[in-house]
Formats: sequence, C-alpha cells, structure tokens
Amino acid sequence: MGKRRIRNLQHLNAGEIVGLEPMDERRKQVEKEYGIKTVSNIEEGLQENPDAFIISTPPDKHGVFAKMAAENGKNFFVEASVVLEDDIIIANGLAKKKNIVAMPSCTFRFSGVVRKVRDIVKSGSIGKVVAVHYHMGQWLPDWHPFEDIRKFYVGKRETGAGREMVPFELEWMQFIFGKVKKISCMKGKLSSLPVDIDDVYSMNVIFGDGAIGNILIDVVARYPVRRMEIVAEKGSLIMDWDKKVVEVYDPESKSWKIHKEDEIHSQKGYWASDDMYIEEMRHFVNVISGKEKLMYTMDDDIDNLNLLLTAEKSNDEGKHEVVIV
Repeated sequence: MGKRRIRNLQHLNAGEIVGLEPMDERRKQVEKEYGIKTVSNIEEGLQENPDAFIISTPPDKHGVFAKMAAENGKNFFVEASVVLEDDIIIANGLAKKKNIVAMPSCTFRFSGVVRKVRDIVKSGSIGKVVAVHYHMGQWLPDWHPFEDIRKFYVGKRETGAGREMVPFELEWMQFIFGKVKKISCMKGKLSSLPVDIDDVYSMNVIFGDGAIGNILIDVVARYPVRRMEIVAEKGSLIMDWDKKVVEVYDPESKSWKIHKEDEIHSQKGYWASDDMYIEEMRHFVNVISGKEKLMYTMDDDIDNLNLLLTAEKSNDEGKHEVVIV
C-alpha cells in the first residue's frame, strides 16, 4: 500500500514525498522505482518537517504512527484498520484539539461502481430496498504472491485477513444503505490455510435505511469475487465489482440496463485498479488545503471498528441478534 500511495500522490503532483521504511532492500527498491528520498526511522522522517503522514503500515501499527502524527501536529491519513487501539482513540482526540486533518481510509467510496450503486439506490428509481446479499472472497495466498502468509499481518489472529475485511466492507455498504442498527455473526477457521485466523465470516445485519443484509466474507475463494444483489420494490440490482458492472432490472420492460465502469489507471498484478485510490488521495489533499470537507471521520471509523467487535462477540456468546446503540 505504501508503493500504491506513492504512485497516487505522484500522479496528483501533490508535492515532495519521503518514504519511511526500516528495511534497506525495500528502501533501495522504492528509491530506484519512484525516485523519492527515503529514511529508515521516524526521527529522520520528522526532520523532513512533513505536512502530512500517510500511514500504510501493518494494521497493528496504525495507532502508534497516528498518535505520533497528532502529537506533532501533522495531518494524517491511515489505511483501513482492523484493530481498535487505544492510540487510535488518543490520536483522534488530539487531532480535534489541534484542528488537524485525521482521515481514515474509505477507498470504496471513490469506486465508480460503488458510487453508481449508491446513486441508483438514493435516487429511489428501484424503490425501497428490502434485502441485500453480498459476497466478498479471495484466496489469501493471492493477496501478496511474493510473501508467505505466515510472515505478514494477514496470517496473524488479531489482524487476520478475514477479520480485516469485515470493517472494510461494512464501511462502504453503510455509505449506501445507512448505518448498521443490528448485527450478528458466525465465523470460524474452516480451511486448511496454514495460519490461525478465522477465514470465513457470515453476518446478518439491519441497515439504517431498513434493509436486511446477508454478508459473506472469506479468504478461501479461489476466484476473487465481490458481488452484490439488491432486492427492491421497483426493481433489482446486481453489482459485479470484479467486472466493473452494475446491472439494473426494470420489471415493466422486463429488461436489464447495464452500467460499465472503465479502468483508467491499472497496475499489473493488482486486483483493484488505482483509480479509486487516486481519488481518495485527491480528497485527502483537498481536505488539507481547505477545498473539501472530510467525508469520513475517525469517529465514523471507530464506530465501524466497534461493529466488528460486536459481530465477533455475538459469535463468541452465541447471540444472534445484537442491537447497536
């Protein structure tokens, strides 16, 4: 993700970039590939007097860098989190006191496909949404083919890949259907992947706008999938994120209307194109410069991470209807 953010910022001509990476080999690679200066520790980084931090560390290190940025009065962007650390809460409070920008990642809000779905739902053209079925899955070893899943954060229980994707997916779904009011979950380690993580999560939710949702997240599917089906009173909608297609069924004409998103910036070897990441970085830069208002706050992200904890608690305690206050 650090490399991706460098590409995003360079595309935007956002300014000078300095990379922080403790591993010599990775620093040399990035210096050669992107032509940026790098440092090996945070003290050197702070000497550069940056305007902002982009925190693309493993999730269990987000808090320490967010807190450090806030303590030093620096704006910061932090990648999608899975661990609700005390340091994150402290950083959020400091950011408010110091009036600095603290932006958690909300990448899918900038996806053309997701925005098309939201526009259709909010327009009322398919009527009241009553049910949502969603499946996200991808074989975990395919995430980073160049790394052993036992040696980076996706293979650790606290930051496991299945667990990480729960708040990631819930965030943008609430962007469309409203904040979750109820949630329950069943999860487990079901595959033979050589890591101690829960690799399947099945959740039932009630969204703020009233729809019931069934959400399946796994890191076992051999073919990557992000697919949503929406049932509404005046029509149906299917989103196939992998194919960048949204299909809307009109019961009067008994026909499907197809919306196709074109990829502009793609990177070889990545499931997701860079387009939505570029737009996310553009938003962050514009918020810092006062051109836009922050659309997703640390308060929102903390609420979202609490959803994960509530869902897991429902599984652990065998309670299958949990009310979110």
